[in-house]
Amino acid sequence: MQVTETLSEGLKRGYKVVVPAAELATKLDAQLADLKDKVRINGFRPGKVPVGHLRRLYGKSVMAEIVQNTVTEANRKIVEDHGIRLAQEPQVEFPTDQAEVEKALEAKGDLAYNVSVEILPKFEIGSFEDLALERKVAVVSEEEIEASLRRMADNNRVFTPREEGAAAQSGDKVSVDFTGRVDGETFEGGTGEDIDVILGSDTFIPGFEGQLIGMKVGEQRLVKVTFPEAYAAAALAGKPAEFDVTAKVISAPGEVTFDDAFAKGFGFDEFAKLKDAVRTQIETDYNRASRDKLKRSLLDALDKRYSFELPPGLVEQEFTAVWQQVENEQKQSGKSFADEGTTEDAARADYRRIAERRVRLGLLLAEVGEQAKVQVSDDEISRSLVERARQFPGQEQAVWDYYRKNAEALASLRAPIFEEKVVDHIVAQAKVTDVTVAKEDLFKLEEEAAA
Repeated sequence: MQVTETLSEGLKRGYKVVVPAAELATKLDAQLADLKDKVRINGFRPGKVPVGHLRRLYGKSVMAEIVQNTVTEANRKIVEDHGIRLAQEPQVEFPTDQAEVEKALEAKGDLAYNVSVEILPKFEIGSFEDLALERKVAVVSEEEIEASLRRMADNNRVFTPREEGAAAQSGDKVSVDFTGRVDGETFEGGTGEDIDVILGSDTFIPGFEGQLIGMKVGEQRLVKVTFPEAYAAAALAGKPAEFDVTAKVISAPGEVTFDDAFAKGFGFDEFAKLKDAVRTQIETDYNRASRDKLKRSLLDALDKRYSFELPPGLVEQEFTAVWQQVENEQKQSGKSFADEGTTEDAARADYRRIAERRVRLGLLLAEVGEQAKVQVSDDEISRSLVERARQFPGQEQAVWDYYRKNAEALASLRAPIFEEKVVDHIVAQAKVTDVTVAKEDLFKLEEEAAA
């Protein structure tokens, strides 16, 4: 086998591989000799099938396997001999001349083909000690804890039917039947029976609940509303609608006392312990948001600090994935680029920059992790797999088996764990200053970052 470099341009490398016919013939003869003692063919005793007959029957299929193994061997040789790190799998280009290919498959001609590879860039990481970051933090207030407890109470409140002839008040639960129309036509999801509506909860279409106040059991009303512009169903977004609503049951909310008896309904012996648990949960949410903001600012800083050539194939692969997601979202929302105040060309340019950023940061974090010898343990992957399985109640075993039998899927669990550990490694070296902000600012920042 002869391997000759034909291209060395940036991160692209090209090689020509030539496998002499004699080498192919030797491998073919060895394979057929091994096959001779294994196959059973009518008219021949075991081990007595002529090699020539085997060549006619199995020659091409055996040679196809030989070619595949030869390509794998050649790729390994290219990587080892040239000391390169592949950005993605090598691309193999065989001759277009069918006659030439046939001769190689019969071991009567040399097998010559080209291999194209992209290599990972080399860059200096340096130190992160001069990296200055701000960590946004928020303090859990008593008001937030009380609001959370009130929501828990509302979600678990006992309702008692009001006396006959009573009118619905704000806070009441009204069980209704309704039929909705848009442009005079009923629509999917616009009909419901025995649907509970908590007046004042703002869980229905804006304006719907307020028009039920004052209704009595058996009463029918025509409720007129307008779907929000950002409504999930694009066909209804921003459109006016009418609902024929019939009140069937009107129930008043029961009183709630925040005491030990209330806490027992949530599995706590004392109200103080429930309150502590609520505080801890809110702190966890705050810390998660704070962590997200810190990571975002870190990635922004790294993106500005590092600039190096990117493997074109990786960028194109990332861009294709991003653009496909954009197109899918447009199909679901029914919106165009013009609706978003841009053009397809401008959007493509923006999303290509996003793809380049992701590839750059991905390569950087991978290099930092490798140099720092960051490891992801089997226990960490198992815990991640358990959490993943919990997201599919009733299908836990199927999810577990899928990941355990699929190496690529299992690797997808490892990647985010590895990334978070590398981020921790960098943050530990950087200069981090805590900045206290209001809860609203902390989560407002989170929404802007996700946009």
